[in-house]
Amino acid sequence: MTTAQDLSIIAAAPDTDPGVELGDLSLALAGAELIDLIGARAVTLDSERLVPGATPRTENALLLEAASTFTGGPPHDTVEDWLWRRGPELAERYRADLDAARLGAPARSRHPFRKARPADADTSALSRANDRWTAGEPVLASLAAAAGIGQVSDDTLAGLEDDQGAVLTAVHHAVTELAAERQRRSIEGAAFDNIWRGY
Repeated sequence: MTTAQDLSIIAAAPDTDPGVELGDLSLALAGAELIDLIGARAVTLDSERLVPGATPRTENALLLEAASTFTGGPPHDTVEDWLWRRGPELAERYRADLDAARLGAPARSRHPFRKARPADADTSALSRANDRWTAGEPVLASLAAAAGIGQVSDDTLAGLEDDQGAVLTAVHHAVTELAAERQRRSIEGAAFDNIWRGY
């Protein structure tokens, strides 16, 4: 299992806040992939640029796909640019991955991560994700917090390595930008409605 899979399992828990935005979760999942790929030396962080390395030794199709998206020559992507490029609809794709692994039941609401899991779910995968979550593992906890799931303390953040911290900073910045864009669109939509009400 990858960090992104563990994060998607936590997001799929029935008691997770249904108000979590899928765009925020998608950016956090992209960050989770990037942290695993850095750990596997499939990419290295040179200042804020991502320099491709070796193909990761994994059978996870989504992680292999993520590794294939790094640009081969300079100028390499910044972390945040890569998150924006990788992120679109990633939450939905991980949701489909959970379904394929029988780690989640079909979504019954607008939010595809809010549901009960089937009785025959892979308990080892669920246990691994839940163990990391209950232990407050710094990477998983910080990514979840970026997606709007739980909070992290300064002590948790202190447990991050430099590259992990750099990726998480970029994730939080991207999530903040996305929230600002949602607010801007909401204000513009409300203003448009008010114009029409005036006629």
